[in-house]
Amino acid sequence: MVSGGPYGIEDILGGAGYLKALAILLILPLVWSFPTALMIGELASALPDEGGFYVWVRRALGPFWGYQEAWLSLTASIFDMAIYPTIFVLYLSRLFPAWTAGSRGTMWELALIALCVLWNLRGAPAVGDGSIALFVTLLAPFVILVAAAAWHGWHLHGNAVWTSPPGGKAGTGEGLSTAILVALWNYMGWDNASTVAKEVDNPQRNYPRAMLMSAGVVALTYVLPLAAMAFAGMAIAQFTTGSWADAATTLAGPWLGVAIVLGGTITGLGMFNALMMSYARLPVALAEDGMLPSFMTARNRFGVPWIALLVCGTAWALALQFSFERLISIDLILYGASLILEFVALVVLRIREPNLERPFRAGNLAMAIALGVMPTALIVYAAFASRDERMGHMPALLFGLLVAAAGPVCYWISRSVWSGRPTPKELPVASSGD
Repeated sequence: MVSGGPYGIEDILGGAGYLKALAILLILPLVWSFPTALMIGELASALPDEGGFYVWVRRALGPFWGYQEAWLSLTASIFDMAIYPTIFVLYLSRLFPAWTAGSRGTMWELALIALCVLWNLRGAPAVGDGSIALFVTLLAPFVILVAAAAWHGWHLHGNAVWTSPPGGKAGTGEGLSTAILVALWNYMGWDNASTVAKEVDNPQRNYPRAMLMSAGVVALTYVLPLAAMAFAGMAIAQFTTGSWADAATTLAGPWLGVAIVLGGTITGLGMFNALMMSYARLPVALAEDGMLPSFMTARNRFGVPWIALLVCGTAWALALQFSFERLISIDLILYGASLILEFVALVVLRIREPNLERPFRAGNLAMAIALGVMPTALIVYAAFASRDERMGHMPALLFGLLVAAAGPVCYWISRSVWSGRPTPKELPVASSGD
């Protein structure tokens, strides 16, 4: 639920140039991905409940902050989930421009959302098996692309590009800032799988392993194709979303360009499908805690919360009109705030519940505190770097702050309207969190 392969990293290369892009993609896993994976590995193994990160924050900090965690995550998902249909249409337009012209592009995006809703109604096993198959399919053309780039570079000595200056905005302040933001987005989302913990076999053992292994694999899927392009000496001045197809056509012919385009559409489908499974479980957890109407807990014969799925799908469709860069900016601001709460929950649970069974432990207390330092600093940087992006007539940062500020208001409304009914389950909460 983190990576859809190399698709989406084109703007990192176009913005930073080869050397800086490679440095960003190699350093960020160490200061962003691995600390987050360690935090999630511990909390998911200790508290493998449906609702995932919402449950962790609620238990550590109380129902108010638990609600804010869910609010931030769900509002972030509105912008995050709009990115993948956008990628789907961008790549589809490379093959069939007329199909995606004007309102036709939006119709394709809505069709993708509808398809993923139907797929998710079959349950987590169907989504999980399908995601693995899609990931292998979309990576196959890149294996060929890397091989073609290596052959091209070997015979033409294209590795001289490593020291050549990039063109356009690449490597400049504006381009570098964009590259870092896009890289942060490509490396985020490690906590999403936690919301379906009850549908995973032996989560105490499998989550920590999956988190740490995936962090390394994801980094490789980004770094290897980019390094291959550098070795082949590909020009990068106009490298933007969709440019992998141009590179493939140049290095191996139109057939590989078509394969890359098809892989790009698969990325949009596969990532949206997997994340839909995760995000749709949050309203269910809130409803079970009396913070949303009880009908949100309704499930079909596969155990899927179908009403929550439909509500989320509708909300995601409403954000389709925003640009790729604008969506990433808002997504990072809101998701970043929710991630900070998770790091706080890790430390608070270590202090308040030292005897909580933790099949996986991310070091001692000092280590638990240190894990959140660099991710928090990067989130603050992302908020600052997004200051020039706009949502309508206001700065994106202000828009994100207003969305976050609406969380406490919605919490008060939820408690006033729905919290009087009995809940199917009770979670232990910190006495001082409300």
